[in-house]
Amino acid sequence: MLNLSELRRVSEILDGRFAGHRLERCVQDRGDRVVLTLYGRQPGDAKARKRFLLLCCHGQTGRISELDSLPGAPQNPPAFVSWLRAHLASARLGGARMLGEDRALALGFEAQEGRFELVLSLLGKRSNLYIVDASGEVILALRPPAETRPEIVPGVPFALPGSGLPSPGDDRFETSLDSDFLAAIETHYSADEDGLHAADLARELRLVLKREAKNAARRLAKIETELAEADQANELQRQGELLKGSLGEIQPGDSAIELRDYATGEQVSVPLDPKLSPRENLEATFKRYQKMLRRLTRAGGQVDEARAWQEKVRAMQVRLESAAGEDSEQALLDELAADPAIARLLGRRRAARSPNATDPSAESRLPARLRGLPGRLQPRRYLSRDELEIWVGRSDEGNDHLTTRLARGKDLFFHLDGAPGSHVVLRTEGRDEPPPESVLDACELAVHFSKQKNAGHADVHVVPIKQVSKPRGAKKGLVYVTGGRTVRLRREEARLRRLLDARLDP
Repeated sequence: MLNLSELRRVSEILDGRFAGHRLERCVQDRGDRVVLTLYGRQPGDAKARKRFLLLCCHGQTGRISELDSLPGAPQNPPAFVSWLRAHLASARLGGARMLGEDRALALGFEAQEGRFELVLSLLGKRSNLYIVDASGEVILALRPPAETRPEIVPGVPFALPGSGLPSPGDDRFETSLDSDFLAAIETHYSADEDGLHAADLARELRLVLKREAKNAARRLAKIETELAEADQANELQRQGELLKGSLGEIQPGDSAIELRDYATGEQVSVPLDPKLSPRENLEATFKRYQKMLRRLTRAGGQVDEARAWQEKVRAMQVRLESAAGEDSEQALLDELAADPAIARLLGRRRAARSPNATDPSAESRLPARLRGLPGRLQPRRYLSRDELEIWVGRSDEGNDHLTTRLARGKDLFFHLDGAPGSHVVLRTEGRDEPPPESVLDACELAVHFSKQKNAGHADVHVVPIKQVSKPRGAKKGLVYVTGGRTVRLRREEARLRRLLDARLDP
């Protein structure tokens, strides 16, 4: 981590050589670092060119340095850079300044919305990077405040810690010219950073795999318990068949009846509901049998998948531990982190550790038409296999708002005939024919959030949103549709689990 003397020199160099540069791009390739693409002309340059400024708040390698190129951007930009892109696009770097006598450096940007500062505070494990507005209040932090300085949260003025001031330290790069100083810093830290990043990733993977191993064991135990109920299903079928030929023997108010099973010669006691008629008791018995049969069918299709996933997680744990300290460890870490299922688990863990919904970043991540909406009107948001958003209403009022206000253009509306449920909208992003997998994903959610959520098959009506209307005076959640088509959906547990894991809102 840079000491106070080095950070002061960085501030002077940025203020003298980078002031006036325009912010073109920003990338957050890791959880504790952001790279800014700045375009402008420095002293001695024949023409303007791009430079890549790294701001890192890692506890051991915290620094400001210059890279040779812009690193690759993740597919879904994190909240911090999303805010920068939304509010500091084409902003000018006004200059740099030190805050007090501590290791805190501020980069001032002039944007259309006003002046903002990026404040890099280097405090060892409590290091962080903050976005601060013109009044000095924190807008957003790169690392979760709870892990650094819990008192510095969005909406609170940024302040230096009250602890003693650090010693300046010696400039370890004093032989480097100002033009090479930031590059020399990066050369010094980059090798160490790769090893530290590998250690952090290995620790994250161990935690994620340990938790998932427990979840996989619980999931498998639940499925096996359901399969163990097969004998109970057979007994219900037997009782129903016996009742069929004995309805005339049931007296009003009977709570049970003794019947002979002529196939086995046994006397069978069949429980009854004294409030129901004989015919209604027969129907109730077969209804319980059919429900249990559906559960067994579903469990039978899931058990092999659940066992395979449990074995895969165990194998990953063994590989991770066996590769510790080996030359191949980094390659294995990258391979495990790239696995789609593990990547989702890592993403959910990091999201849980990030600033929560009280953070303005949550608002900045929302699509424009959802910003400022009360929570009761915010739809649940899921990502389809083709990365189209699927919105699901939370209540009758939320259903109305989703269908009549939020959905538009070529969006598609999904609902089940004769089965109450949430309104579901697939955002097609203007496509005339959205991908079939996205349509099936939306159908799956429409069934899941309906009274038929346990059905193995369902008919889902799909209609363009322009063919959905709400009659004046109609009760909340009631709409009329015209035209469209019906999709006969065969439920898939794997599809539903993928969709629920791909939820975008908290």
